[in-house]
Amino acid sequence: MVHSVFILAGLVIAVFFVTHLLGDPASLMLRPEATEEQRQALRESLGLDDPIAIQFGRYLGDLARADFGDSLWQRVPAMPIVLDRLPATLYLAGATLLVAVPLALLLGIISALKPRSLADRVVTVVALAGVSTADFWLGLMLILFFAVRLDLVPTSGYGGLTFVALPAATLAVRPIGRISQVVRSSMLDEMRAGYVTTARAKGLGERIVVLGHTLKNAAIPIVTLMGDEAASLLNGAVVIETLFGWPGVGILLIQAIEKRDLPLIEASVIVIAVMIVGVNLLVDLAYTLIDPRVRYG
Repeated sequence: MVHSVFILAGLVIAVFFVTHLLGDPASLMLRPEATEEQRQALRESLGLDDPIAIQFGRYLGDLARADFGDSLWQRVPAMPIVLDRLPATLYLAGATLLVAVPLALLLGIISALKPRSLADRVVTVVALAGVSTADFWLGLMLILFFAVRLDLVPTSGYGGLTFVALPAATLAVRPIGRISQVVRSSMLDEMRAGYVTTARAKGLGERIVVLGHTLKNAAIPIVTLMGDEAASLLNGAVVIETLFGWPGVGILLIQAIEKRDLPLIEASVIVIAVMIVGVNLLVDLAYTLIDPRVRYG
């Protein structure tokens, strides 16, 4: 918990100094053809003429109120814009994990139970294909086949199951490949341990041995990778959001950068950072449930 607070505080400080010390913020936010009078007017309106210590204090005060000022692009407060996009990002990330995690666990377990078999080789090929396939190409192929040719789902947009099916399937391919291989590797290591032989010798069913003992003891690296995949999804699947017209935080951040909208950029980065730190904190807490020997001071 304390580490997460320090990480978040460090990021908040970094965001301020990167945006305020790497060049003139007014020049960065305005078009190159803007006049010096326009730059000076923007500096005065945003308080950029004040000493850096005063600007930083005002930044921390605004941050405590979740107030990043008005978006220069949309002329409304920046934070509500980001929060309005947040449900779409969480929806897409949740749908992707809901598809990827069960499939990855199933494939990894099958592969670990039958190493070097045909099933193991098929799972390995599927996993390698998943991590090697460019998501934008896969997304285009899925649109072409399921949306254009079969007309089963819309080509783009935001909404229910028919809208989220293709982007979630596109994003799920890489996590399925990565997680399934970690499940396989971790379970193979655990299945060589003596407690597995002892459990089988006691007459425990294979399902209890595999799911109740082996998978549980192999769970820490698996959960770690799941957290990493969740963080990458919350960070914004910009290419997929653009391809499918999905109104998430990731595409909003790219649009804010294109529009040179500093308040909106800062609000987007802070929200994304809070979500990622929250995911990492949940992963750390999950360790204590998986292995009671793990304790945090």
